[in-house]
Amino acid sequence: MNDIVGRKKEIEILQRILESDEPEFVAVYGRRRVGKTFLIKQFFKNKFTFYFSGSESSTMQTQLENFKNAFQEYFNMIIPTPESWTTAFAMLKKELNRSRKRGKKVIFIDEMPWLATMGSNFIQAFEYWWNTYASANPDILLIICGSSTSWMLNKIIKNRGGLHNRVTRQIALQPFTLKECEDFTVKQKLKLDHTLQLDYYTILGGIPYYWKQIDSTKGLPQNIDNLFFNSNALLKNEFFEIYNSLFRKAEKYISLIIALGEKRMGLTREEIINFAKMKNGGAVSKMLEELEQCGFIRSYYAFGKQQRDKIYQLIDLFSLFYLNFIYNKNNSDENYWTIHFMTPKINSWRGYAFEQVCLLHIPQIKNKLGISGVSANYSTWRNTDKDTNQTTQIDLIIDRNDNVINLCEMKYANKEYEITKSYADTLRIRTATFQEITKNRKTLHTTMITTFGVKRNMYYGYIQNEIVIDDLLVF
Repeated sequence: MNDIVGRKKEIEILQRILESDEPEFVAVYGRRRVGKTFLIKQFFKNKFTFYFSGSESSTMQTQLENFKNAFQEYFNMIIPTPESWTTAFAMLKKELNRSRKRGKKVIFIDEMPWLATMGSNFIQAFEYWWNTYASANPDILLIICGSSTSWMLNKIIKNRGGLHNRVTRQIALQPFTLKECEDFTVKQKLKLDHTLQLDYYTILGGIPYYWKQIDSTKGLPQNIDNLFFNSNALLKNEFFEIYNSLFRKAEKYISLIIALGEKRMGLTREEIINFAKMKNGGAVSKMLEELEQCGFIRSYYAFGKQQRDKIYQLIDLFSLFYLNFIYNKNNSDENYWTIHFMTPKINSWRGYAFEQVCLLHIPQIKNKLGISGVSANYSTWRNTDKDTNQTTQIDLIIDRNDNVINLCEMKYANKEYEITKSYADTLRIRTATFQEITKNRKTLHTTMITTFGVKRNMYYGYIQNEIVIDDLLVF
């Protein structure tokens, strides 16, 4: 397992099921290129009793032939191509019964959604095999995997038929944290300081496959041009491929993502429907739920608001970058990022993207504040004065159960951030306004989250807590 970066929680789950004395049915899902197959193969070191993978856009006949080839490899015997999935699973049952392997018999079916082709009856055959055989054998450890999240959720995890509540464990594999990306770059022998790691993270997010494409002989601008803006750039069309691989009828999900990309603070469900020009109904709620489970969006409540006021916000860094600089943009210059690297537009983007990175690392923020074990709610707050029409906004509020509220300010800078008299006045007025409007009596702590810290000057005393980029790289 030395080749696995991070994934501590997932490894603990896999270790527990490997040592379990009951039959286990594990469903692993997550976005394209996040490392699902790599995790399973590395953990088990390819010591599977049987491993088989679906093939994208293949016919049932081709899938069955692939099953035959895998069967012959793992059981060292020649068989004809099964005529149906019922026959295929019956053959698998027979050979598993004959196996004298001690401990768990690990069966790994990768990219399962691709196997369920139209009219194949794959799900029915699989369901029968699990319910009548595998579920009664404590030595069976079944792992299924798939990038099509909507299929995995609807057909397996939330199945209302014969597979209802059959999954014993589920692993929703999420992108790497900053710390995991740092560990990954060390393994890849990429020499990146924390500033460069942050800049790459705001564009690539925590997807290991993207990080693996970084050329150590080139600087960040050149790498981004090569990945996104060159004529044959590897990730130029990745945005659409992500959602097409995850969801059936992906165009509807993409419409929701594009709508959310227009409003950085997020939208309510009703606003999303209007922006995306979609029909109101349960399908929208279901799609939003699936997008949130995949880590593309988050839902939250504005401070003091009720459940009907839930706000959805796009937080997937790769999608945010794509929508800001590539989608519907006529950027024909293959050196676009190199040329515009230090322009106000991109500097403004860095500031916004840094805020999103902070929102993805709230556990690390709590750790620095020394409140890892304190229950807390996270929200945002915005108020517009009716008389002056001035808006007061706080992007991250940590409402703690120890009678303290952290009002967080997130600022990206290429040096120590300096609080000026004007900004100090802004902080003071913002805190006073928040306390007055919300009528909250908890202790308020102004918390600055910056890249290189806050300069110690006469206004430094206006803040109670300080967090820097290094603090987000702790775990």
